[in-house]
Amino acid sequence: MIETFTSWFNGRIPNTDEKFGTFAGVFVPTVLTILGAIMYLRLGWVVGNAGLGGAIVIILLAHVITVTTGLSVSSIVTNTRVGAGGAFAIISQSLGLEVGGSVGVPLFLAQGISVALYILAFAEGWQRIFPNHSYFLVSVIAFILVFAIAYASAQFAARIQFVILAIVGFSLFAVFLGSFAIAGRSGLTQTPVFWGSFANRDFWQTFAIFFPAVTGIMAGISLSGALREPRKSIPIGMMTAIGLTLAIYLALAYWLARVAPVDDLVQNTTIMVDKAFFGWAILAGMLGATFSSALGSLVAAPRVMQALAVHRILPMSRIFARENEQGEPRPAMIATGLIALLALLIALAGGGLDAVAGIITMFFLITYGMLNVVVLIEQSLGTVSFRPTFKVPRFVPFIGLVGSIFVMFLVNPAFTIVAVIVVLSLYGYLVRRHLDTLQSDVRSGLFISLAGWAANKASRMPDASERTWKPMVLAPIDSVATLTGSYRFLWALTAPQGAVQTLGIYPSGERKRFRDLDLLTKAFIDDGIYAQTTLLEEANFVDGVRSATQILRSTFFRPNILFLHLRPDSDLDQIQALVDKTAAYNMGIVLLARHPVLELGREQIINVWVSDQGPDWTLDLRQSNLDLAILAAYQLAQNWKGHINLCMAVGNAETLVKADAYLHELISFSRLPKNTQVFVQQMPFTEALTQAPRADLNIFGLPLNSDLTFYRKIIDLINTSCVFVRDSGDESALA
Repeated sequence: MIETFTSWFNGRIPNTDEKFGTFAGVFVPTVLTILGAIMYLRLGWVVGNAGLGGAIVIILLAHVITVTTGLSVSSIVTNTRVGAGGAFAIISQSLGLEVGGSVGVPLFLAQGISVALYILAFAEGWQRIFPNHSYFLVSVIAFILVFAIAYASAQFAARIQFVILAIVGFSLFAVFLGSFAIAGRSGLTQTPVFWGSFANRDFWQTFAIFFPAVTGIMAGISLSGALREPRKSIPIGMMTAIGLTLAIYLALAYWLARVAPVDDLVQNTTIMVDKAFFGWAILAGMLGATFSSALGSLVAAPRVMQALAVHRILPMSRIFARENEQGEPRPAMIATGLIALLALLIALAGGGLDAVAGIITMFFLITYGMLNVVVLIEQSLGTVSFRPTFKVPRFVPFIGLVGSIFVMFLVNPAFTIVAVIVVLSLYGYLVRRHLDTLQSDVRSGLFISLAGWAANKASRMPDASERTWKPMVLAPIDSVATLTGSYRFLWALTAPQGAVQTLGIYPSGERKRFRDLDLLTKAFIDDGIYAQTTLLEEANFVDGVRSATQILRSTFFRPNILFLHLRPDSDLDQIQALVDKTAAYNMGIVLLARHPVLELGREQIINVWVSDQGPDWTLDLRQSNLDLAILAAYQLAQNWKGHINLCMAVGNAETLVKADAYLHELISFSRLPKNTQVFVQQMPFTEALTQAPRADLNIFGLPLNSDLTFYRKIIDLINTSCVFVRDSGDESALA
């Protein structure tokens, strides 16, 4: 007998499942949180101020958000395995840990601080029975009792809530008996006022006072990790609780309008005590509801904290992620208790708990809004994986989202802005933490869908490649070392909006030479560059590049630059074959020859060599094999924070004047940086190379039918790293 009682107190029943079912885990905590202080202390005032019709409109409008959010949550949980953390888990599994954490942390704090609010409401109700008792002592003792019950175990707390549910149910029965003219009760004698005068508050202010009554659905959702079947229990338990409490509120509004005149409803906040058949039952129900709300929050909040800690979102996550043998998150429970106690002491000392309460409501509404966003996104993506067994029309989460935002600004615009700033700041912090990506994260699918939509729209529009051009580099390599040495150059060429697609070509059986290539691709991504890796088994390097280029040219986001290396040991015939073929593939060429010692030097000064543009010296939208050189130099200079020199060699003094004017005009129309300088020299080209300003990189045009042996001579003569480029025809430096 003693052993059985001890097991019951510790939340364990021999040979039974430790986790909750639908009734204990979702229905009871949701009902008891919704049927709280607002119902007992403020519903009569709402009816008196707004009239019966106005009160019904307010109740229905407030429930629109709760019902639509409940339907959205029901849909999402029947499509996925909901982990621990309730709303945090649902949001994280779809939008990532950064979004889930930015909403989950404030939600946890709101639930923790809510404990203090419910304890204060309990103390107010207690003082109506025992007015001589110390408000401070009643609050502290009530908190200690709530914490002790929650700390004992969630199962024990659930059993206490069964008792409280019975008390609340009996109080409603006492209200029903108060409808009849018996035992000195007048019964339903009043003629309801359909629309009130709103003498105390206007419609929306009255709505804002009532709305916290319907913010209780988080209590059941937050226990998702402690449910036997969350996919089944959350929809059934939550929607049943919402439907039942909605009916209770509508019935109570009618009852209040019939049992008391408007003046009494407005002036007497405990009118239900006077008009119910058993007034003491109303007081007991009020105490029980506020006590259970505090208990429910103190059970749910630590589980949200534990889920946050499991994903390393909180400081000291390893400690707060722990649980005992019975699955109770003891460290998280203690931390939540300390937060609630601190909030309670601040309130009792006369601090600004009213302000904190406003922010709490905002965080609940932000969570409601994000839950609806998750469903909207999942529905909009149209992926096969989203096939919930409980389907809702798209307008349901849309109404829930718009309603949440509307009510936030309605209740308190200042607190709304504060809450949004807090959430965005947390999101920015978590993004910098580089948290893990969950397998169920749909963000990539969202962007893919947006890209598909954009591609479909763009394919129907006239081509404007010169205005939308960005460097999309295809880098074929035969070893990882080749790409590693050019990493900084490729980053500077493509950042911030370009892309690098690496093509690893290997003979049969040599795939292992690219085992570290994914690390380089990830490095590009971490540095803000879109990057992909493709491996191709092909014995002949040139044939592999040709095949890949022909395939990729038909894709929407096709590469527009072929990046090659010109090394002292390079096979010139191989490179020449690739260079000669790119013209047919409508791709530009960037041929990099890195100096073996100097490399890219200080990454500061870039010389762009412009060929003689005579005899007309006019600027066109597309220059003769100069556009890619200018655009590449601009990209490099921007990312290096360096500057550009435009260099030219001419044969006579008359041409020198025209060349100087042309280059200055080119700077203006190409919108090059103001510190760009012009160097025109009257001497042979090879001699001008040695007389030009010293640079970290020299860029030259690469004409059709070019002789690569000549360019090797240029490299030897200039003694710096060089880049040889050829336009594809799609770029324009003047566009």
